[in-house]
Amino acid sequence: MTRIDFYKTDHGWQGFKAHGHTGFGVHGEDLVCAAVSALTKTSVLGLVKVLGITCKIEEDEQDGLLLCLLPRGLSKEVRQQAQLILKVLYEGLTTLELDYGKYIAVKEVPYHEN
Repeated sequence: MTRIDFYKTDHGWQGFKAHGHTGFGVHGEDLVCAAVSALTKTSVLGLVKVLGITCKIEEDEQDGLLLCLLPRGLSKEVRQQAQLILKVLYEGLTTLELDYGKYIAVKEVPYHEN
């Protein structure tokens, strides 16, 4: 199962972590995994390439991990734009979860900086 945690603060989403493999199909033919990957990676591209944000990103395909966290100090405008991208990702993944809840789980979790 792929779990997607959306990290939430008092100011909105701080980022997300997708981890695990869906198990819907064999490697290379898993449509649910492909959908999750397309949504999450496109969102990261939006944050990094379109908005120019230097996010903390960790990726490990072997473990099915993609972590993306927003940095501190974003302007109000850029932070609002980042929130829109993360909201679209959240809506896309929760919609996917409605049909494939056996294979993916999406939840909001409190974010506490170390």
